[in-house]
Amino acid sequence: MTETARAERSAPHPYVGMWVTENGHIRHELLPNGRYDEQRGNRRSAYQGRYSVTGSHIDYVDDTGFSADGEFVSLDVLHHGGMVFRRER
Repeated sequence: MTETARAERSAPHPYVGMWVTENGHIRHELLPNGRYDEQRGNRRSAYQGRYSVTGSHIDYVDDTGFSADGEFVSLDVLHHGGMVFRRER
């Protein structure tokens, strides 16, 4: 693999960071290493797993094997599981 290809593969996509529902109940942290950590209410790390982003589409697979997906409608809005998440700044 060339240095350029290696750098492109390891470069984080623009969606890395914390995503939160409007009521603050669900928080998804998209980590730069392709993992995510989800908090629900007061339950930290309620779900953890890996994710991949292709264009504006995200696919999740949690560590139990459950899968889900979503769509980034902008750099600050994610639609996932019938919910709207906003990037936390």
